[in-house]
Amino acid sequence: MSPPLPGPLAALEPLLGHYGYWAVGAVVFVEDFGVPAPGETILLAAGVYAGAGRLNVAAVAVIAFVAAVAGDNLGYVIGRTGGRAFVHRWGRYVLLTPKRFAAAEAFFARHGGQIVTVARFVEGLRQANGIIAGTTGMRWRRFLAFNALGAALWVGLWTTLAYLAGDHITAVYEEIRRYQPYVLLAAAVAVAGVAGLHVARRRRAC
Repeated sequence: MSPPLPGPLAALEPLLGHYGYWAVGAVVFVEDFGVPAPGETILLAAGVYAGAGRLNVAAVAVIAFVAAVAGDNLGYVIGRTGGRAFVHRWGRYVLLTPKRFAAAEAFFARHGGQIVTVARFVEGLRQANGIIAGTTGMRWRRFLAFNALGAALWVGLWTTLAYLAGDHITAVYEEIRRYQPYVLLAAAVAVAGVAGLHVARRRRAC
């Protein structure tokens, strides 16, 4: 029997304890197409459970990754088929107001496709990521590649940290959040570098 979940993770204990992997998949999935749900929190809680032997850490990671990519792709379809009019009409019901959407879309447009990867770690952008990519007309294959990379990094980071940190995850998480801007900057530079190398290789091949 594992100890109770620490701090704010404790609120998810009944859900996670009863539904296990289903809870992880469902919460991460709905969060990723705009519904305000504690996707990151349940991922941390599931990692702690895995560290205590109540869940399998590999299964948690795979389920969360698939749910994250699927949720963002549903958001992409919503944005691509419904457009801004759809978002402006229905977005307020999931806290995606026109003002918030416009700010996120402008940020997205300034930073290009690489922001799809980095947005996974930014509250607000994580939920609107797929929808914005759809409304701005980003090619689906490009979106899928950056989105899958972001999902893998996001799931890998938080699942591994929670698995290793156990009951100390709340303190570790808060400490990491303090330095998140620097981590995001480093991630953006790394992604931009990889993308630049890919473009250079394609040009040389032509």
